[in-house]
Amino acid sequence: MLYTNLMNARKNGQKMLAVLVDPDKARRDNLGQLAKFANEGHIDCFLWGGSLVNTTQSAYYLKLLKAHLKHTPVFLFPGSTYQLDDQADGLLLLSLISGRNPELLIGRHVQVAARIKQMKLETIPTGYLLVDGGRPTSVSYMSNTTPIPADKPPIAAATALAGEQLGLRLIYLDAGSGAQQPIRPTIIRAVRAEVDLPIIVGGGIRTPERAAIALEAGADMIVVGNGLEKDPNWLPELAAAVKGVQPGATKAQREKAKA
Repeated sequence: MLYTNLMNARKNGQKMLAVLVDPDKARRDNLGQLAKFANEGHIDCFLWGGSLVNTTQSAYYLKLLKAHLKHTPVFLFPGSTYQLDDQADGLLLLSLISGRNPELLIGRHVQVAARIKQMKLETIPTGYLLVDGGRPTSVSYMSNTTPIPADKPPIAAATALAGEQLGLRLIYLDAGSGAQQPIRPTIIRAVRAEVDLPIIVGGGIRTPERAAIALEAGADMIVVGNGLEKDPNWLPELAAAVKGVQPGATKAQREKAKA
C-alpha cells in the first residue's frame, strides 16, 4: 500500500506527507486531532515508533489512533524488535546502511524474520541513512553509529546507491528526532541524482518552508514529528506547502510554499 502509493506519486510528480508518532510521547487529545486532520485529507500516512518505547503503551495508543482513522494507513517505524505490532498496516524494515553496526544492518532482522512473516504485514525493505542534523540525537546514541556529515553529499549519494543495488526499495534520509537543522538540499539532490527509488526525508522539518525546500530538492515524502507533538494545528498549513510544490499547483500555493 505505502510502497505502491509512493511509486505512483513519484511517477505522477506528486509529493506526500507523513506524520511520525512516538508512542512514548503520545497523548489522547493530540492523536484525536491528528486523526481528524488525516480524515480531512491532510496526512497521507502515519509512521509509528521511536528509540525508546513502552510496548504496552504503544499498543494501546496505536489501537486508539486506528479507531479514529477512516482510511489513512499506519506503518511501523521501529527503533527495536520489541516495537512490532500487527495492528499496523505495514512495516518499514529499516537497515541502517549509513552506519557500521552489524546488528542494525542485518542482525536484528534475522531475530524477527519469522515473526514478521507470521504477522503478514506489508514489509518494505528500507535503506536508512542518518545524516548530521547539528546535534547528537536519540538515533545516533541508541544505534551507536556516526551520522553522515551534512557537508558530504557524495557520501550520502554513494550510500543510497549501494542500498539500491542491494535491492532495497526505499531510501529514508533522517536527521533524527530533535535535530537542530533539517537535511540540506544538497544532500537530497545528490541522492536524487543517483537513485531511482522513492526518497523519504525527516528530522528538523518544523516549518512549511523547510518542507517545501526538501520536496523541491527531490524528496518524494517528508516526515514531521516533534513539531506536531505540542501543537498539531499548523499541519493544514504544512499540507498546503506540500501541495504547493506539486505539478498543477496554483500560483498562490507555490508562493506560500516558498515564502
